[in-house]
Amino acid sequence: MITSVPGFKVGHFTDSEGMTGCTVILCPPKTRGSCEVRGNSPGTRELALLAPEKSMQEVHAILLTGGSAFGLSAAEGVVRWLEEHEVGYQTPWAKVPIVPAAVVFDLNVGSSRVRPDAAAGYKACDAATRGPVEEGNVGAGAGTTVGKWKGFGHWMKGGVGTAFVDLSGLKVGALAVVNSVGDIIDADGRVLAGARSPEGTFFGEEDEHRPLARGKVLGETNTTLAVIATNANLTKLELFRIAQRMQDGYARAIVPVHTSFDGDVSFALSCGTMQADLDLVGEISAQLTAEAIRGGVRAAKSTVGIPGLAR
Repeated sequence: MITSVPGFKVGHFTDSEGMTGCTVILCPPKTRGSCEVRGNSPGTRELALLAPEKSMQEVHAILLTGGSAFGLSAAEGVVRWLEEHEVGYQTPWAKVPIVPAAVVFDLNVGSSRVRPDAAAGYKACDAATRGPVEEGNVGAGAGTTVGKWKGFGHWMKGGVGTAFVDLSGLKVGALAVVNSVGDIIDADGRVLAGARSPEGTFFGEEDEHRPLARGKVLGETNTTLAVIATNANLTKLELFRIAQRMQDGYARAIVPVHTSFDGDVSFALSCGTMQADLDLVGEISAQLTAEAIRGGVRAAKSTVGIPGLAR
């Protein structure tokens, strides 16, 4: 799991009744990061700092949250928790925590009046550990769904997924929050989860072009988020290249991907001294991103009439 990369912790806050929540990745000291946005409808905070040409060289946490734009308030709780633990970018007056954040839209599942707030972000930090990461209907994946290209009546449950590889000491871990318009595609090319009929057959296997049911798909109701962490010694520019390569993983596992209704964001984090070939790390990151996305639906349980693979 992503917590197998030294120093990184993950914590969830889950509101099972409201079917929303948030997930935080706490970073070890001297973590660098970058990101890329491919989706057309993102909801984000402080992503500009992660651009490779910006001077900031520290990231202290990444917040992934439900609640659409409302959920960005959970970042205030993460910032407060980090400040209380004396974590942040040192200025002459205070340590300022750097907490980039991105949202998924889950207001169409559970209660639209319940959104992650500052208290939720704080509790997610309190819950963060280096241990196994719970997957499925937890944290930012509590209210996520997939396969909405055919309309809401045919969707399936999404969730949080993770993946990890250790290649001769090069450690790379991934975490994804899966909430896509598109179907989730397995490594063999078959539909794993997505728009399906009442009989359980997948519409995408009958129509590979998957025309969007635009009258039935609400704008900005989706978004898949992914984070890669590694012990490879990478610059911000190299991490931006990794974030780009992660989008290849999105395309391998989601069809259609990066639609007008998605706000897909990939984050790449690095903390360590391991020397590694950039293209090798990039390909591993693409593979793990796809695996984490598939893992998110494999661990998702059925809820409120939305079927999940984990039942």
